[in-house]
Amino acid sequence: MGMGWKVLSNAKPYLAMVLLQVGFAGMYIVAVSSLKGGMSHFVLVVYRNIVATLVMAPFALYFERGLRPKMTIRIFIKIMGLAFLEPVLDQNLYFTGAQLTSAGFASALINILPAVTFVLALILRMEKVRMRSLHSQAKIAGTVLTVAGAVLMVLYHGPAVQFPWTKGQHHATGGSDGQGGAGWLKGTIMVMVACLAWACFFVLQSSTLREYPAELSLTVLICGVGSLMSGSVALVAERRNTHAWVIGFDTRLFTVVYAGIVCSGVAYYVQGIVSRQRGPVFVTAFNPLCMIITAVMGSIILKEEITRGSVIGAAIIVVGLYFLIWGKSKDDISQASGGSKGAGDLPLTSATNGHGKHELSNGNGGHVFDVETPPAANGHY
Repeated sequence: MGMGWKVLSNAKPYLAMVLLQVGFAGMYIVAVSSLKGGMSHFVLVVYRNIVATLVMAPFALYFERGLRPKMTIRIFIKIMGLAFLEPVLDQNLYFTGAQLTSAGFASALINILPAVTFVLALILRMEKVRMRSLHSQAKIAGTVLTVAGAVLMVLYHGPAVQFPWTKGQHHATGGSDGQGGAGWLKGTIMVMVACLAWACFFVLQSSTLREYPAELSLTVLICGVGSLMSGSVALVAERRNTHAWVIGFDTRLFTVVYAGIVCSGVAYYVQGIVSRQRGPVFVTAFNPLCMIITAVMGSIILKEEITRGSVIGAAIIVVGLYFLIWGKSKDDISQASGGSKGAGDLPLTSATNGHGKHELSNGNGGHVFDVETPPAANGHY
């Protein structure tokens, strides 16, 4: 019995991430369907975050009563930054980019997220690479392959790939706004910028959870503040179209409720929990599953075209992704041999040495990198 519970406990993070990717894939399909049907992405983001706030607030009030640390100006500023990066910037840019391209293309391109996070960590001096280290070389190779795959997807489309369920279908192409190649390029750039915003969100969330270790409450605050911010943006963007705020009992309402509960409320909470237990690299390792599900569902439901360039580019991105994951897994192994990892460590860092630095060794006494981190007020992303 004890062994069974142990196996189940170890399987929980894997099961949670697989189910979450299925949830994301469903959101991409219903959201793109609603957007191409005329729904405003500004309004979708507002309603989505309002739903997430209302659904998650009771759980936060009940399960984290007496556990929430004191709110400070520093923490509140970080929450405002999180709300701007994800609900406002990332979601609006991603939805617009997916509308101009396709759900399958956008979900494939978003797989550059781990590489963007890695580069961002290097820029912020959160991590340094050692060229003679094999796992550092793997991380660099993975980053290069990921970027190369994304560039290939942008520059080369090629003929459509036929699947058994797509034969004889009339495919819908991206860039429905009539701009053709210009619209596709614009959408691609928007998805890439959204990915950068998401990577920044991961880094800032990790830092915030170190000072405010209450995942449910932080989720409610992010969605609540995000609702106000995105609402202000939507009021300006849709000031001449008040009808955009009206939704009926149709796919638009389903999209709002589904995206709000599954992909904002539950996703922020689950990703925060799994990221603290297994690290953010473990979380991003499941992204290709979402890409595959979205591509198949998009070709069936939305009759979207899957080109040869998208398939080849996505395959290169997946290979690069797992090079990067392998390199980071070796970081985790080296860290485990040198000491235990704190729950609130930033992404792409390791254990603290007692002097405000994080250190990682290569197992032979060689020093790989140091990371300066600020002291945590209460001891979380």
